[in-house]
Amino acid sequence: MDKEFQIIEELKQNALYRIDENTRMIKKSLADISEEELWQKPNASLNSIANLILHLCGNISQYAISSLGETEDTRNRDVEFAATNGYTKEELLKKLDDVLDSAKRIIFDASTAQLVQKRSVQGFSFSGIGIILHVVEHYSYHTGQIAFWVKQLKNKDLGFYDGVDLNIKNK
Repeated sequence: MDKEFQIIEELKQNALYRIDENTRMIKKSLADISEEELWQKPNASLNSIANLILHLCGNISQYAISSLGETEDTRNRDVEFAATNGYTKEELLKKLDDVLDSAKRIIFDASTAQLVQKRSVQGFSFSGIGIILHVVEHYSYHTGQIAFWVKQLKNKDLGFYDGVDLNIKNK
């Protein structure tokens, strides 16, 4: 197998793994929160969990689906943060799953040419690899915010790694 191909496939597989891990953590975080808590803001300067999920859907759509997937950019970013209701927890998770399914397919199918091609997204210049890194990093960042807010609301550990010994030393 060609070394370049192996590296590209490794990048894609790790990106898809990280996306799935963040999705698992978001779903675990949301399991015990109410519909009211979903839309609750910690304060006027912060976003609700629902706003963060809408924002993730918009951002992932703009970067992975529109830019890397080479389709029209229809994102309206301001709407993601202005919403105060309109979706249930189930509907938001379905919307997120749908966006992620499309984004993951595009990442998986991306050719080497698409991964090195520079393109403009939100006024920034990124290659396809840069877009994948942005999607994973941005998704992880907001997953952490969601988890923190749920821990604050529920005053409990979310048990992301229950049953896993995270103290094992590197070999």
